[in-house]
Amino acid sequence: MFGDNLRILSQKYASISDLSRRLGINRTQLNRYLSGESFPRPDVLDRICTFFGVDARILLEPVDSLAHSTQVLNSPFLAEFLGSAALGIPEETFPSGFYRFSRRSFTDDSRFVVGLVYVFRDGELTYVRGYEAKEAMQQQGLPSDARAREFRGYVTRQEEGISLIISRHDAMTCSFNYLSRVSSFENNFWSGYVTRTMRETVTATRVTRMVYEHLGRDSAAVLAAARGSGFRTADELLPFHKLLLQIDTPFR
Repeated sequence: MFGDNLRILSQKYASISDLSRRLGINRTQLNRYLSGESFPRPDVLDRICTFFGVDARILLEPVDSLAHSTQVLNSPFLAEFLGSAALGIPEETFPSGFYRFSRRSFTDDSRFVVGLVYVFRDGELTYVRGYEAKEAMQQQGLPSDARAREFRGYVTRQEEGISLIISRHDAMTCSFNYLSRVSSFENNFWSGYVTRTMRETVTATRVTRMVYEHLGRDSAAVLAAARGSGFRTADELLPFHKLLLQIDTPFR
């Protein structure tokens, strides 16, 4: 059963060599798993399950039954409504690589947050990963270690752009982000808005404009952006970011 399931899961990858590199498993050993000649150690099984988004029942149950219970977006109920929008997003629509983003702070509307995220492909899916600014976490009385600050999410297509669903560890907080491409010299800017999941209050903002600037994998540009991350005043924003944020115009 494990070999059959693994063969089904591996079909969307270009080759066994490609899959073995992604999994970090020797190709010969992976072929033995595929043929049913051997079973992985617990740590290797965990790596395989995490990679494919399934659990240890892959050893005993058909993978189709696992997909229905563990892959929410691709479940029969949602696949045609949400699942298909997350698959095969073209690079030209939203390229992989690093992005610098700017938005108004949710907790202090006189300041702005500038940060970095990394967008990458894994098979047909597009993911995003980044870290909250330490100062922003500390201001809210939250832990500021790397684990607490890390957020991850996935990208889906929208009619006139893309959306990102992003969460911190254990879904402690979540945000919905909508972006559409804007005209620029290098065609590398997206603008839109971000909302966060929280109760309505009279002092905190729940939705604000946001700008993404694609930096690609240019190490010099990425390091410069990293050094400029954190809380910034309006005067410290990059001119085109400031223009797209329309900081003097109320959000509607």
